Amino acid sequence: MSLRPLARIAILLLLLGTPLAARGADDASGFISDLGKRAIEILTSPATPADREQSFRALFDEGFDVPTIARFVLGPYWRTASDAQRQEFTKLFEAYIVHAYTVRFSEYHQEQFKVAGTRPEGDTAALVSSQIIRTAGAPPVKVDWRVSKTERGLKITDVIVEGISMAVTERQEFASVIQRGGGRVDALLKLLREKLGEG
Repeated sequence: MSLRPLARIAILLLLLGTPLAARGADDASGFISDLGKRAIEILTSPATPADREQSFRALFDEGFDVPTIARFVLGPYWRTASDAQRQEFTKLFEAYIVHAYTVRFSEYHQEQFKVAGTRPEGDTAALVSSQIIRTAGAPPVKVDWRVSKTERGLKITDVIVEGISMAVTERQEFASVIQRGGGRVDALLKLLREKLGEG
């Protein structure tokens, strides 16, 4: 093997093994800029609500670390849940979040998405700040994205809208539901099924 192919392999391995913080904020910033613009296009498109939700689900699967978020929002109950409960919760949680965001952003029209800045959080994560620029003089919506480097590439692990963490909020709400249900994860699964029309 000649020196040139060896050099290319070495550079590739170096890039793959370099911490996110050392590579700079460009990767995370570009990742969020592309994903955010595509999400706005989907959620504000003239397509039917069902088609918008289907398209947004595909984008959500692509950009979000769903298993990690699901484990976090279920909190200590993840350890006590059975494998079947974990699998069902992850599926229901994803469907619930996709539906909630599709409905929430359906009121927006002709919005613009702009990345405002990025700061590293350790070696493998970054917080990307952005704004959704609204029309008719409405104040912009501030959205921060927590991005982590995973084996499957860059993935979002949390969304903070106007200072409120999606993951933390859902964790608190889900814990409250489980506690009211006598500490049973099935109580939460039942509620999510009902909200999604599956109960």
